[in-house]
Amino acid sequence: MYLLYSLLFFLTLILSTPWWLLQMLRHGKYRSGWSERLGVVPERLLHDDSEHVIWIHAVSVGEVLATSRLAEKLKAQLPAWRIVVSTTTDTGQKLARRRFGANHVFYLPLDLSFAVRAYFRALRPRMLVLVESEFWPNLLHCARLSGASVAVVNARVSDRSLPGYLRFHGLLRRVMANVDLFLAQSEEDERRLVRIGAPQERVQVSGNLKFEIIPPHDSDIAEQFDEALRRAEIGPLIVAGSTLDPEEAVLLAMFDQVALHYPNAMLVIAPRHPERFEAVADLLEWSGLRFQLRSQWDGETLSAGGVFLLDTIGELASLYGFADLAFIGGSLVPRGGHNVLEAAQFAKPILVGPSTENFRDIVDAFRRADALRVVTQESLTATVLGLLNNDQERTALGQRAFEVMRSQLGATDLTTRALLRLLAEREPAAMASTEKRA
Repeated sequence: MYLLYSLLFFLTLILSTPWWLLQMLRHGKYRSGWSERLGVVPERLLHDDSEHVIWIHAVSVGEVLATSRLAEKLKAQLPAWRIVVSTTTDTGQKLARRRFGANHVFYLPLDLSFAVRAYFRALRPRMLVLVESEFWPNLLHCARLSGASVAVVNARVSDRSLPGYLRFHGLLRRVMANVDLFLAQSEEDERRLVRIGAPQERVQVSGNLKFEIIPPHDSDIAEQFDEALRRAEIGPLIVAGSTLDPEEAVLLAMFDQVALHYPNAMLVIAPRHPERFEAVADLLEWSGLRFQLRSQWDGETLSAGGVFLLDTIGELASLYGFADLAFIGGSLVPRGGHNVLEAAQFAKPILVGPSTENFRDIVDAFRRADALRVVTQESLTATVLGLLNNDQERTALGQRAFEVMRSQLGATDLTTRALLRLLAEREPAAMASTEKRA
């Protein structure tokens, strides 16, 4: 099975090479870390002779944020152990290096046996922790052969991926047999994991780690933005994050109406994908609205009644803290939505479109508590104006969002305890030596 899978994976990689090259040339994506992805272990990872290692794989920014507190708690309990983190995306890599240090962070190797084995030989991890739904056959197989414990944390099966998983149920069951522990976000995810092949006795519900993301530290843009808002007496401020095409056009039409009622208003737009920054800037040019690019902003002057295009990475979360309203993109179009929690942690009133299946359980919790508003392209403008005209309701909506976050706390502690129990079962000698050193 694994030989056939590796051959098919390699063939697919070869056939798709033109597409990868096109993405690199057009959008600058996937240019970084190719030697690491192909199994070349970077020297920076080898300057640590820790006897015991935990390897956490967090695909992108959301997963890095979700596991930051988990990594801290594991390190507090296992001070003599080393924790290394792999990511798939460039944006996730940058954030992980800031959070954990470059000497402990690397790109996940492609799921080819030789590439994966190189990291297991170099790092010798005693535990592999995968975040959400990273069921890579060779990675899991090599982990099992190496003797490492394997856990999938914050595990979920989305509406979109479930049909595909069910089609390959037989093969997936063999792959998932390599996992010692699945910690599901919800009871529904627990049921789905069992349906697609996870052994029932290895699946537990531990809650959603994303409810406990570590808020971003104050950044340079936050301080500058705060001062500039005050100087220009800007307000209200609407922050639209993780937007996709054609949501920006809908948002600009909405803001055109808002500006008629609130001349000092400002709209911040943060496209989800960096390769769309230029296209959104062209759209703003065509719209006739005043706008500024974050990449060209002098840090001093903001234009009241205009649009601020956040054409940078890693700064959106900081700006949610200044919002009077937050719109979470990828939801007015059928793309499944994005995470509402970055805005909720600041007690901000949140708007989403009808497509939120990627964050089904989170959004359901917010909807049950009347802690967000669901809008359509047709109702967006009226809803925004209604909330801007009602300070009391806007404040209450944001407070309810914050309370939903508070009510869901505990997933990190449950996950930490479960991982420590697994280590104690599989690595009693290593855990005993750690306790003696502590």
